[in-house]
Amino acid sequence: MLEYSVLYPVNNCARTAASLDGMWKFSFDPESKGVQDGWTEHLPNSISMPVPASFADVFTDHASRDYCGDFWYEKEFFLHAGENDVVELRFGSVAHRCTVYVNGTEICSHEGGFLPVVCDITKAAKRNALNTVVVKVNNELNESTLPCGSVMTLTSGKKLAAPYFDFFNYSGIQRSVYVVTKPQESIVDYDTSFAINGKDADVCYSVRTNGSHDVAVCLKDAEGNVVAQSEGASGVLHVTDAKLWNVRNAYLYQLVMVIRDGDTVIDSYEAKLGIRTIRIDGTKILVNDEPVYLKGFGKHEDFDILGRGFNYSIAKRDYECMKWINANCFRTSHYPYADEWYQLADEEGFLIIDEVPAVGMMRSTRNFVKAGTGGFTHFFETDTVPELLKNHKQQVEEMITRDKNHPSVFSFSLFNEPETTSKEAHDYFKAVFDHARPLDPQKRPLTGAFEKNSQPELCQVYPLCDFLCLNRYYGWYISGGGTAIEEAELKFRDEMDRWSKKNLNVPFVFTEFGTDTLDSMHKLPSIMWSQEYQEEYYERNFNVFDSYDFITGELTWNFADFQTTEGIMRVNGNKKGVFTRNRQPKASAFLLKKRWENK
Repeated sequence: MLEYSVLYPVNNCARTAASLDGMWKFSFDPESKGVQDGWTEHLPNSISMPVPASFADVFTDHASRDYCGDFWYEKEFFLHAGENDVVELRFGSVAHRCTVYVNGTEICSHEGGFLPVVCDITKAAKRNALNTVVVKVNNELNESTLPCGSVMTLTSGKKLAAPYFDFFNYSGIQRSVYVVTKPQESIVDYDTSFAINGKDADVCYSVRTNGSHDVAVCLKDAEGNVVAQSEGASGVLHVTDAKLWNVRNAYLYQLVMVIRDGDTVIDSYEAKLGIRTIRIDGTKILVNDEPVYLKGFGKHEDFDILGRGFNYSIAKRDYECMKWINANCFRTSHYPYADEWYQLADEEGFLIIDEVPAVGMMRSTRNFVKAGTGGFTHFFETDTVPELLKNHKQQVEEMITRDKNHPSVFSFSLFNEPETTSKEAHDYFKAVFDHARPLDPQKRPLTGAFEKNSQPELCQVYPLCDFLCLNRYYGWYISGGGTAIEEAELKFRDEMDRWSKKNLNVPFVFTEFGTDTLDSMHKLPSIMWSQEYQEEYYERNFNVFDSYDFITGELTWNFADFQTTEGIMRVNGNKKGVFTRNRQPKASAFLLKKRWENK
């Protein structure tokens, strides 16, 4: 169990959460001299930078947009806090690694750019006075951290990120920052799981505190009425005539946890709760014991100018687009998203495959081309693997700890498109799966996304998964274009026939399939990159999906066009979106909307 709190900040009678979002000071540090030059106290010659946001796309010059190395943020804040309050700084994420200083004192460091960084600043902070927080950040990629990649050094000495993945290496303080105050004795974490018995339900709970006082727990319905209550740090809340959280038909209760000393409230925490069960039964994915067919997308946190910075308007628009098209699911490809995405999914009734940033585990800066060509780079046979495995386990633990109580999260994905055909790969991922399984109180199914090199006769890793997620581009990277697309369908069916003969009796979900498509291009007969070709491609894929009863989901690649590293195969980013980058539908959106209306 992690030793720091990842509970989302709330304001109540015992806690405060003050946002530090806004304009921060910002400085590049290409020679990594910031520490020795005293930047931990104050940044010299800084510029202003919005938080939350990626820094890259606010600039108009190449060197700043593509900057790779150390960079710094600074912010002053006035702290209202009692002498006995615990004070924390909570960053939704800092990409990809950071060290935090408060009033010149080093507080904490964190590796990984997509999960919260929580720092106890109680001793360093000045009460009822002005304080300064400085954050040193680094966005370099290597083969021992997630996501994986490398760094290219130009003749001039400038460094460029060389990702082993097909999305832009956005970085910075990309999610909201809060100053949190709470009592010394506090609620640290909680677990929930569910059992449904006819019309009733039992909510099993466990509340972890750092003290010895009693804990009281109650459950309120959407109108605020108490429907169940219990005393003790663990127990069962029995709910009569329970209203279940269902796909695209969500109902949320309010879970209230209170630490008391007699009639005095020491600490309290409230969170929304959806009662539902998740189970795999043969080739079916069951929500509340009812089969569900997954319809939706792989996505990215990506938008013009904001980069990967969280924005409520963008998130709201995305959910409205997904509701319009009759989707019910998405994968957080290829990293955990901001907390708020999951909160909105809980409210809207969307299912989420929650993915750790284990992407790029194939030594290629064009892995979307390498995938499926039979290339093998001995990725899991190098001396970086022990450190990589340590980081992988840690980020899996942080992800599950943060997201385990969201009803929208029905599965955790532990990788995307790694090499999987060696014993070394099997042993590596077995260690990851073995680490993950005990962490989730709801015992959700675990999975990972496999690229085409992971064929049924060769892959050593798929037996670890509770259901299989396949990324396949027959008709795009394989036998794409013109009349050759009919050959792509034959090759696709051949692979699926070989999977079928294995009689695995598990669900298969297609988590990537799609074509780059320009919203301005129309052509008859269709050609690659035209909207007509994207529609034809989808129709042929759907013909295959509908031919196998063990296929239980289709998550297209991608929800919307997104930014990538520059390259001759990318025209200002990846254009596989069903929607444009500014969230307008391409022709294929109407095809999907009609298919998913009754699927």
